[in-house]
Amino acid sequence: MKSLTASILGLALTLSAPAIAQTAPTRDPAQIQAGTYAVDPNHTQVGWRVSHMGFSNYAGGFSDVSGTLELQPKNPAAAKLSVKIPVASVTTTSAKLTDELKGDQWLDAAKFPDMTFVSTKVVPAGKDHAKVTGDLTLHGVTKPVTLDVTLVGAGTNPLNKKTTVGFEATGKLKRSEFGVKTYVPLIGDELHLTIAGAFEKQD
Repeated sequence: MKSLTASILGLALTLSAPAIAQTAPTRDPAQIQAGTYAVDPNHTQVGWRVSHMGFSNYAGGFSDVSGTLELQPKNPAAAKLSVKIPVASVTTTSAKLTDELKGDQWLDAAKFPDMTFVSTKVVPAGKDHAKVTGDLTLHGVTKPVTLDVTLVGAGTNPLNKKTTVGFEATGKLKRSEFGVKTYVPLIGDELHLTIAGAFEKQD
């Protein structure tokens, strides 16, 4: 009797659950739709990592990213990327440190509320890789930074049905060159960035 009841319950749950079918995302640039894409802020993450006194590599992140991506898969070098990251979104595992990073001794979020990146050059480096150079503005200073970008996948999001493309990018910069010099070199000058970016096609 228990077995029959369990079977009926399982069947009911199966019938009541929405069917979510997904075609596997592609990593073939030729299959990606050309057009303008906007950052999906709910699924885009910007991570950073810096040496903490040589004892550990301390990590944190930023959120609430916005921006656009112009894609021309038949001419990848023509791609254009522009993103904005609110500095006050910085977060770490320490509430005290997070507050300090927002202050004027570090990122000074009140005076310099946004970090931006605007691409100036895209160089394809294989079928699903590219080096993207752009102007990074942080703490009121603008300098060129190059990101190593890898296509993660593209296709239709099975939940919201939006055409979506995702990339992973890595890069590094010297924070002192942007005027963020607190505790250098006790706290590492070289800042490593990792970006998990999701973009949705605009109609």
